[in-house]
Amino acid sequence: MKLTLALLFAAAAYAQGPIRGFSEEAAAKQRALEAKLLAVPDARRLEAHMKAMASEPHHAGSPASRKVAEYALSQLRAAGLEAKIETFEALLPYPKDRQLSMGKFTARLSEPNFAEDPDSTDKNQLPTFNAYSADGDVTAPLVYVNYGVPEDYEYLKKQGVDVRGKIVIARYGQAWRGVKPKVAAENGAVACLIYSDPKDDGYFRGDVYPAGAYRCEYGVQRGSVMDMSIHVGDPLSPGFASEPGGAKRMTLKESKTLMPIPVLPISYGDAKPLLEALSGPTAPENWRGALPITYKIGPGTTPVKLKLTHDWGTRPVHNVIATIRGSVYPDEWVLYGNHHDAWVNGANDPISGAAAVLETARAFGELYKTGWRPQRTIVFALWDAEEYGLIGSTEWVEKHLPELKEKAVAYFNSDSSGKGVLGLGATPALNLFLEQVSRDVKDPATGESVLAQMLKVQKPFQPRPLGSGSDYVGFVHHGGIAGVNFGFSSAASSGGGVYHSIFDSFAWYKRFSDGEFVYGKALAQVAAMSVVRMSEAPIVPFEFTRAAATIRKSWGEVDKLAADKNVGLPNVTASLDKLDAAAKEFEAQYASAKSGTREVYLTERALLLPEGLPGRPWYKNSVSAPGQYTGYGAKTIAGVRESLELGQRAQAVAQAKVFAQVMENYAAAITAAGAKLKR
Repeated sequence: MKLTLALLFAAAAYAQGPIRGFSEEAAAKQRALEAKLLAVPDARRLEAHMKAMASEPHHAGSPASRKVAEYALSQLRAAGLEAKIETFEALLPYPKDRQLSMGKFTARLSEPNFAEDPDSTDKNQLPTFNAYSADGDVTAPLVYVNYGVPEDYEYLKKQGVDVRGKIVIARYGQAWRGVKPKVAAENGAVACLIYSDPKDDGYFRGDVYPAGAYRCEYGVQRGSVMDMSIHVGDPLSPGFASEPGGAKRMTLKESKTLMPIPVLPISYGDAKPLLEALSGPTAPENWRGALPITYKIGPGTTPVKLKLTHDWGTRPVHNVIATIRGSVYPDEWVLYGNHHDAWVNGANDPISGAAAVLETARAFGELYKTGWRPQRTIVFALWDAEEYGLIGSTEWVEKHLPELKEKAVAYFNSDSSGKGVLGLGATPALNLFLEQVSRDVKDPATGESVLAQMLKVQKPFQPRPLGSGSDYVGFVHHGGIAGVNFGFSSAASSGGGVYHSIFDSFAWYKRFSDGEFVYGKALAQVAAMSVVRMSEAPIVPFEFTRAAATIRKSWGEVDKLAADKNVGLPNVTASLDKLDAAAKEFEAQYASAKSGTREVYLTERALLLPEGLPGRPWYKNSVSAPGQYTGYGAKTIAGVRESLELGQRAQAVAQAKVFAQVMENYAAAITAAGAKLKR
């Protein structure tokens, strides 16, 4: 009786609208299957997974990271799935010596212990540092550079402030952390400090931990500063997998993604004495944080001393891979992954999402035990070394790239997840598919659909373009595979106040995020529904009219930017018109089709740039890419847009010609896919 009621509840959790890729008759059977899946994920199991996986610090390359991988392996096998650990190796530096001082002041460079959080005293915590910072021993005057993005340096130049030969201090925010030392080095700085200002994630936002969710005085955000705009993955093996046993590798000097200057993250407790000692002009209002000081630009009269050394070791990376072989299309793969490594305990980032992968896999395992088999092969993955630079997933993609280009239908990704509204990033052809999935899963707090909650924040429904920041990058931007990134969040529950600190713990998550794990359950349901619809659809559920409209809108922005800069670009409109026509014709053919698989998902490969983006050929997606100076943030039609932004007029014109040809290739691929639909 309990199971029957659970199935009825799950079936009632979403509206009875159409399902992309299914006929009306097939949709009815599909909904019955989905009801079984949605009834399985359990909040208490999610909590148990978090307790087990976030109980100890488990940074990449450590024995504890291997232990977490083995736990995930055991859970996947217990679910009845074929699972294994696939090991790579990568350059994973650990900090050795960290010193920061100014006159009589010596920075603390450590986080406090709180009785309210037992994990704050755990052993083997990775000290506060920025991975891939250069070694160095530097003594120089200090200059405050606000968020440390290019516009801030333009302001400094106008004020006559020269950072050459200086140490700069930037606050976290506005751009990914790796952008800050990159821009500092480009402007001649000899070192970079990055601090968390209380205005951005501390007491200005709310009560600080342990009383509240936000960053305490000596809380520090660790993190990688690899130049991920060039490529992600192991810095010494770009474009090829780094496997144990003497794989080909570059030297440290040959790598293009290691930071050229020393970089260190610090707390606002350690930053305050440094900032107080600055002289020079008062910082403009939008540069001022929430510390009880007068923010000045500097330089100060007392030099700052920074000394950093690292252990530049090569260490193991353990990916956990589970597979359910497809019964009809075994060589078509639907993938769902999340990383398992953390900077410290990582309850929010990444275990909140990793636990959802395990529960999603268990839901499929329960069906599998009854004799059910998916149409397409389903792959679940728990990646390692994501925090260092998306390393585990990227090495796996690079190893399996020829096979993935033939077989991968779509890759679904989650990372950290809290409570609140579902956030979505996706390749444009999955817009309608995702709208229907979010329509058909129930929000646990309101009883409305997940979609209804999203539309209260933004209308119309429109997933964000994909930039960087999680494990979809290798699939989407290098492999040309359709991708999705999803997770629930709100201002307080997103983990920003304890992000990459020792306080990203089970105690923090239980008190300030999804403490009842009901949104973790909803994430597992969103993931399960996404995977099962993609695996079972008679017609791969891509939709191209919205994709064409999204791309045309992005081109309109680029075209306006060119006009503003008085750059005449080649006519791309004709190519976009062909794309519109191909998308509309596909829809006409789809209306009477019964099936259609491989050619539909291969359309995504047509969006790849043959030579990649200028100066960074590893990135090949023509529609979106992480920006060179935004990091995680996406730049749409980046080849043209960034050429214009950087004043490279001839390159912008050349890239527009390339983009026009790619759009024609995409239109031709959609036309070919429509012709292959079986009626």
